[in-house]
Amino acid sequence: MTMLKVFGQPAATDVARVLTCLFEKDLQFQIVRIDSFKGEHKVPEFLRLQANSRDICRHISKKYEDKGNKALSGTGFLQRASIEQWLEAEAVSFEPPSSALVFQLTFAPALHMPPDEELIQQNEEKLSKVLDIYNSRLGESEYLTGDTFTLADLSHLPNSHYLTMSERGRKLFETRGNVTRWCTAISARPSWKQVVEMQKERPGLI
Repeated sequence: MTMLKVFGQPAATDVARVLTCLFEKDLQFQIVRIDSFKGEHKVPEFLRLQANSRDICRHISKKYEDKGNKALSGTGFLQRASIEQWLEAEAVSFEPPSSALVFQLTFAPALHMPPDEELIQQNEEKLSKVLDIYNSRLGESEYLTGDTFTLADLSHLPNSHYLTMSERGRKLFETRGNVTRWCTAISARPSWKQVVEMQKERPGLI
C-alpha cells in the first residue's frame, strides 16, 4: 500500500482532525510539516493539496472501513445519516464560534495580542446555545450518534481541546455535565493522545 502523506502542522485543527482519523484506523502515514512562518502554506504545490478535513476523514473511513475502528463511519444507515447531520452541525454551528474563541482565548495570549472582549462575549453566547443542544443530546447517549465513538465526535476534538486550555473555555464545558463527560471521554482516546504528543514535538501555530 502506498504510504499516506499528511501535509501541515499537527497543531492545525484540520490537520489534527485527519491525524486522529488515521490513528483510529491504525494506518501508517508520513507527516510533512509545513512551516507557515516561511510562507510554505502559500506555495502553489501546497495549495493544490488542500481539501476539507471532514471530507478527508469521510474518505479514509470509507476506503479503509475494514481497518482499525470499524465503527468510525457508522454501523448502519440511520447512524450514518446521524453522523452526517452532526458533521454538518459541527461545521456550521460549532466550528465558527469555537474557532473564534480558540484564537482569542488560547492563541492570542501566546502571541501577546490583546483580547477582543466584545468578540469573545458574542461567540461565548453563540457557542453556549450550541452546547446546550449538545448537552441535551448527550443526556440520551454516550456519544453524539449513539454509544460508539464516530466521526461526529472526532470532528469536535481539535477545537474542544484548545478551548479547554483556557479558563473561560473550560467553563463553557464544565457548566454542562453531559458535555463535560463526553469531552473527557473523547479526549482520552489513544488516537487523540497521539496527536497531542505530535503537537508537542514541534509546537507552533499555523
